[in-house]
Amino acid sequence: MSYRAKLLALFTATVVLVTALVAGLASTSMRRSFERLEEQRTAELLSQFRREFSRRGDEVTRRVQAIAARDASIRMAADLGRSSPDYAPYVNEAGSLAAAHQLDFLELIAHDGAIVSSAQWPARFGYKEEWITAPVDWNEQSAFLKRENLADGTALALVAVREVRAGDSVLYIAGGERLDRSFLATLSLPSGMRAMLYLNNEPAFSPQALTDASGPVAHAEKLAPVVQQIQQQGEQGSQIVWWSENPASAEAIHGIPLKGREGEPLGVLLVGSSRRDVVEMEKHIRVVAMLVGAAGVLLGLLLSGWAATRATRPVEQLADAAREVAAGNWWAQVPITSDDEFGELASAFNLMTRELSDQRERLVQAERVAAWRELARRLAHELKNPLFPLQITVENLLRAREQNPAQFEEVFRESASTLLAEIANLRGIVQRFSDFARMPAPELQPVRLNEVAEHVLKLLEPQFTAAGRAPITAKVELDPELPVIQADPELINRALQNLVLNAIDAMPSGGSLALRTSHRDGVVTLAVSDTGTGLTREECERLFTPYYTTKRHGTGLGLAIVQSVVSDHHGKITVESEPGRGSTFRIELPVQIPQTGTARGANV
Repeated sequence: MSYRAKLLALFTATVVLVTALVAGLASTSMRRSFERLEEQRTAELLSQFRREFSRRGDEVTRRVQAIAARDASIRMAADLGRSSPDYAPYVNEAGSLAAAHQLDFLELIAHDGAIVSSAQWPARFGYKEEWITAPVDWNEQSAFLKRENLADGTALALVAVREVRAGDSVLYIAGGERLDRSFLATLSLPSGMRAMLYLNNEPAFSPQALTDASGPVAHAEKLAPVVQQIQQQGEQGSQIVWWSENPASAEAIHGIPLKGREGEPLGVLLVGSSRRDVVEMEKHIRVVAMLVGAAGVLLGLLLSGWAATRATRPVEQLADAAREVAAGNWWAQVPITSDDEFGELASAFNLMTRELSDQRERLVQAERVAAWRELARRLAHELKNPLFPLQITVENLLRAREQNPAQFEEVFRESASTLLAEIANLRGIVQRFSDFARMPAPELQPVRLNEVAEHVLKLLEPQFTAAGRAPITAKVELDPELPVIQADPELINRALQNLVLNAIDAMPSGGSLALRTSHRDGVVTLAVSDTGTGLTREECERLFTPYYTTKRHGTGLGLAIVQSVVSDHHGKITVESEPGRGSTFRIELPVQIPQTGTARGANV
């Protein structure tokens, strides 16, 4: 992955991560704030319910107290306290009193619990209400919840009881107000909230027993779990109810149990708070986060493009300049466009190339001087050997002519023969140096390297078993699938002959010579191995230097010529050797030489 792509990925990931984090924090914070607000509103509504419940209880108690304080109620208590009271005159009394005092329920009950008159169910005349005869000071009791049995079912009532005494006679007046949807309609509810009332008329959950201010609740069965939880635990509870697959339809339901005077469960008051606002707010936050994220990604693209261009352009220029240096342009320079770290890097690179070019010039000059000195030394060494016999021969000629003219002709013929032989030796020395200086450029054509190797071995085979030397065994391992290469067959043949001859010279006591070919990744390899005396590391490092030789006789140009041939074919030659363990020379040549022309590998 490029630096530009990495920078873009980093910017994008950072923007997306930050946007997601901010959106998540905003959504969580908003949800918590909404839940706190919802809890606060629910608490206020429940507090309002309790206040309204208390107010209505006080109102019911006041009205019942007003009925009990009537003189007619005292006379009724006195009449009903007789030994054989007559209830008939009072059978319809409760209905008129309930209407006059705006009570939904009213019953006049004798001291033994018998119903004298009932406004809500007149047919209950004579029925006993055992609970009212309990030893309770009803005049001190506040209003309480009670389930009222009606002709058409049951109802939940807020009831107050008062006693009317006339001597030893007691008349109980139980009056109350119905708790139903009309009661719920009197509650002041914030927007998005509603109150519902469930009556415990049956042991199992009954959807018909659940109502709100507008009537029966649709899909009431979805509220069964929260109602049953509150009924079982007898304390407040809450749940989230989804009315449909749409998350905006969800409603947070809070419920409190409604208990009678003795703690019996009579119903459940449910407060529902719509979650539409929080769902829409979360949706809005997500949309805003996506828009911000998209804008952030776009901004990241622009910033990363700008930063990458600013950061990578100097690096790319530096890389291009480095490639130029590697290609041989030691004077390559990088433009300095800033004063920051990139500018310092470019300045340091320019200083390095200038110093390298200066050092290269000094090194080239030093190498030239050293090469000419070595050439002069080698020439002096090579020419000194034939010059000494020439000098002796000429001196013998002069001495013979002066001292023995009669034998001068015989001495002249012998001396002339010696002179011609040494002159020929001088000519050979000069020719070898001339050949190295005039290395021809390769003339490329298709070459089968295996055929060249077989030809060289066949040509030099007589030297493996030459008289006067220990025999040498040749081993050939040629790759049958070796590709055809582009090369100069004469130069390759000459280089291979030099390597094989060096291997023969390295095994004066005989040994084994191996010739191998192979190929891989568009490169063919030719290896020549011997089991001779081997070379030290220092000798291996100087082996391809012109005029350097480890032999007693030789010009030191053979391996230099081989290296020049290999270099002209855009290949390389290496040597692996250890003293006493032989040597391996390995030539690597490309199958196709680059179309940039061949380079002359001059070494002097």
